[in-house]
Amino acid sequence: MNILHLTPYYAPAYAFGGVVRSVEGMARALARRGHQVTVLTTDALDVQSRYSGQPEERIDNVRVLHATNISHRLRGRLNLSTPGRMQALARAVLPPVDVVHCHEFRTMENLLVTPIAAEMSKPLVLSPHGTLAQTTGRSHMKMAWDKMLSPTVAQRFNHVVALTPQEADNARALWETFGSASSVPDFSVIPNGIDPDDYADLNGRAYFRTRYRLGDGPVCLFMGRLHERKGVEVLIEAFKAARVEGARLVIAGPDEGMLDRIRPLLDDDIVLTGYLDGNERLAAYAAADMFALPAVGEGLPMVVLEAMGAGLPVVISPGCYLPEVAQQGAGLIVEPECQPLSAALRLVLTDPAIRTRMGQQGQQLIRNQFTWDAVALQLEKVYRSTLAFAE
Repeated sequence: MNILHLTPYYAPAYAFGGVVRSVEGMARALARRGHQVTVLTTDALDVQSRYSGQPEERIDNVRVLHATNISHRLRGRLNLSTPGRMQALARAVLPPVDVVHCHEFRTMENLLVTPIAAEMSKPLVLSPHGTLAQTTGRSHMKMAWDKMLSPTVAQRFNHVVALTPQEADNARALWETFGSASSVPDFSVIPNGIDPDDYADLNGRAYFRTRYRLGDGPVCLFMGRLHERKGVEVLIEAFKAARVEGARLVIAGPDEGMLDRIRPLLDDDIVLTGYLDGNERLAAYAAADMFALPAVGEGLPMVVLEAMGAGLPVVISPGCYLPEVAQQGAGLIVEPECQPLSAALRLVLTDPAIRTRMGQQGQQLIRNQFTWDAVALQLEKVYRSTLAFAE
């Protein structure tokens, strides 16, 4: 099968964002299964810089085409692409393609490419990646987008792949506001995954602890954007309230509006690393003893799956939509409030036996339910169903 993935950004060796790692995981797994996989994307790297690699390259048997953003400032400030030559690239690459898989919903890439795909009768699949809700950031822009642009684009999709049942329900409700019943696509639930071998037996524990002067005590890791909905502020308050002697809290991630708010809360036991990528990100997992993400409004956070793959017990909120964590005994699910979060942190940070048991259960959970190879099998079924419907 010939599959085109359409995404605003794709630079796996450098990428921090979960969407990039998700697209990378899908593409690699599908290529391993013998499919021809192309990623059509832009030159966006992060909010400050462009990708400096070749405009066309091959990564892990995946062909990657980069369209240059006309204005990188808009990409950084408003999360809005301005990809030059995107339509020309699409017209060149689409003829042999069987299925187009779009990533995120409200994108310029979808506005530019889905009309061409529809014109060529190519089935269109969408993975929203937890971005559909208007409350998850840039709400005013999303409302305006949905009023003016979304109804036309939405009716072109044949299938929507949600990360969780909750996201599938939200997607159905949103699509019903866009048009008639005949334009509502099929929906399915396929979670994110990881490649477990990428996170087993990680190196870098001593290096990372030395670099950030973490000492020998237990380390709690937070990794994610410093955005209000990620819960970093309440995590800091809960960590300080837990008062675990010798423990350190590592906060890794780029600032998206929270740095000035949390700076007055910091003390010598809390370490800010900023953005981490590649081996630095893996070394952070190796150095940590547990992981915490008290977020709200998530899809299904890749970073929690990665932490479990690395053998870390996790403390997460219900908003991470991973009930399997508690069911499997891989960690604790608590409300993102200071008191319950503080109690959970204290329990895990002070008991090495609990950490070992939860870490092992988390790794088993990943291998049983959350691998990219398993995701690829499910995606193949979706692609075949859309092809059969199109025929």
